[in-house]
Amino acid sequence: MSHKSAQVLVVTVLFLIALGVTMLCSTSVFGAHASADDVYYDVKRQVSWLAIGGVVCFVLALVDYHWWQRTAVFWYVLAVVLLVLCFVPHIGQKINGESRWISAELLGFRNLRFQPSELGKMAMIIALGSWYDRYQSEEKTLVRGFIVPVTIAALVVLLIIGEVDMGSAVIVALGAFALMFLAGANWKYLAGSGLAAFLMLAALVLAIPNRRVRVTSLFDPDAPVGGVMLQQYLAKLAFGSGGIEGLGLGNGRLKMLYMPFAHTDFIFPMIGEELGLRITLAIVFAFLLIAVSGFIISFHARDRFGTMLGVGIVSFISLQAVLNIGVTTSLLPNTGLPLPFISYGGSALLAVMAGVGILLNIFRQGDMSGKERLQGIPKGRITPRV
Repeated sequence: MSHKSAQVLVVTVLFLIALGVTMLCSTSVFGAHASADDVYYDVKRQVSWLAIGGVVCFVLALVDYHWWQRTAVFWYVLAVVLLVLCFVPHIGQKINGESRWISAELLGFRNLRFQPSELGKMAMIIALGSWYDRYQSEEKTLVRGFIVPVTIAALVVLLIIGEVDMGSAVIVALGAFALMFLAGANWKYLAGSGLAAFLMLAALVLAIPNRRVRVTSLFDPDAPVGGVMLQQYLAKLAFGSGGIEGLGLGNGRLKMLYMPFAHTDFIFPMIGEELGLRITLAIVFAFLLIAVSGFIISFHARDRFGTMLGVGIVSFISLQAVLNIGVTTSLLPNTGLPLPFISYGGSALLAVMAGVGILLNIFRQGDMSGKERLQGIPKGRITPRV
């Protein structure tokens, strides 16, 4: 599969995008932005973002991924500044009690906003990959192998937590942990920091009433259906009514003003209701293919930075898919994360499309055959050392 990994990646992404646009046409007509004048308002916006994302993906597939290494400091500082701007009045936009967005209204784009956390994820990957590539022989040391990388990741995580975006914060933290493990950081330091991060997350959940109720209600069979459990309760109804075959495209009922955010965070149950278990399992398999092909590309990169960059991108896409599917199937507390490539949302779509473009560039420069490796191509393989 090594030579075909890029083809598998592209075909799988196209399948998810096509399914996402199709389901958006079916569900968004009942969304908050739909009106009698233009029921496909959200579809048009998503297609516009898709066109931009396609261009970005194509361009980044041509740009040498080492450019990201040379500009790592710039992207990290930019991400931190934009995350801070989320808390600035008239720039940051607060929706449903969460400060995740920056509005472009001051620039004359009243209806345009984006989530800096998406840039924060990529910036953290680039920064950690660049750092560990620079200090390859010191990954097990306390300062350069652990404290500095943790500080790089922690600043992004804490700013995202301040936005009350626990889902993205968990993804960034887990992604950083994966990269540090891959780089060969001391396992004792990693174990200690993992335990400390878990305890801090638990304390934050207990301190924020809304998050605490989401967690406790998930494990309480007598919890009321309304409130924070409404979406997950309706999601189970959607999966149950769809069964194996589904009710048919466009025939879903729970999207009709019953399910909040049916075309964004909870589009997966809408797919289950209309297209059935077979398509939902196909989606799970598609994300598995993305993970496998992405990791193959990453571990055949020409150097250490390429491997870490690729693994970081694949980890973020896969973790977000796992969390979204886990939430919509009531296995995890509600985190408010979109399903990559499928859910409505310009920032998230643009971020994953950019990630795919970078992966394709890593593939184009990668070592896909043992013959090439014997001919002296620079070694870039790294393995976790425990």
